[in-house]
Amino acid sequence: MENKQPKVINEAGSTRLNKEASAAKEARENNFRGRGRRDNRRNRRATEEVKKEFDSVNISINRVSRTVKGGRRMRFQALVAVGNHKNKIGVGMAKGADVTSAVQKAERRAKKNMVTFNLDGETICHEVETKITGANVLMKPAAPGTGIIAGGVIRSIIGLTGVKNLVSKSLGSTNKANIAYAVIEGLRQQVPRDEWLANRGKKAKTAEKEAPKAKKAAKEEK
Repeated sequence: MENKQPKVINEAGSTRLNKEASAAKEARENNFRGRGRRDNRRNRRATEEVKKEFDSVNISINRVSRTVKGGRRMRFQALVAVGNHKNKIGVGMAKGADVTSAVQKAERRAKKNMVTFNLDGETICHEVETKITGANVLMKPAAPGTGIIAGGVIRSIIGLTGVKNLVSKSLGSTNKANIAYAVIEGLRQQVPRDEWLANRGKKAKTAEKEAPKAKKAAKEEK
């Protein structure tokens, strides 16, 4: 026979569980709610979404080899950019036995070497040209609505920042790693626009003062 739960009749004439049975039922319901899914997949997904502050982009993945005594040792090299779609950006390069491990190591290095740069609205503060080994990258601020005029590596990196309008050109080497580090260096060199304009004015005045002296020295040499 099934054990019937004891019931009592209240003043309104309806039936309800007594206090002990009601407490036991509530405890069972709470225990069932707390268990949820066995693998806790929903909660894990929610936590990951909350914790995910940075986005990453794989710029390039190459297969590299090293000759050792027993033959060739094949590995993978990953170049990854990490940013928060605001004013933090980083680039990392790493090698691994497989693609996944190489990408994860590169992401960790990128986060470790992140730089914070200045923005002027949705564009960079001023024009900048940076050179890393053979790569030469020129970046200029652009008016609202221009968009990101860039190709390849520069577009991938700028897409992870808060820059929405930019004109850029990659000069010299086409090595992706050098271009990536040149872009990061250009962003790191950004100073507030007012400060840059003030320094630019000082440089222009200094150049005007030194121009006559340079001409005089050239005449004397002749």
